[in-house]
Amino acid sequence: MISRKALLIAALCLSTTGAVYGKLPVQPMTDEQKAKADEAKAKAAEAAKKDAELLGKSQDRVASRYIQQQKAKGVTVKPTAIVAAAPAPTAAAPAKK
Repeated sequence: MISRKALLIAALCLSTTGAVYGKLPVQPMTDEQKAKADEAKAKAAEAAKKDAELLGKSQDRVASRYIQQQKAKGVTVKPTAIVAAAPAPTAAAPAKK
């Protein structure tokens, strides 16, 4: 059976270890690390752009298939264009009245 003293020592060791690691400063990035981070960021942006294009194409295929199915049933479907919302004005730029 583990004594209370051993449990207390273990708990203190765990808590102080967490506190020590939590206070370690973050080392500044080197130029090489910054370049790698920028490259990874660019790759992620390119992948997101490609995914968005593929999503748009697949949505267009689904919509055209639906329109064809409805046309076969004799129903006329008129798709409406979805317009992207305008960005909200920022606090720095006052809204025009």
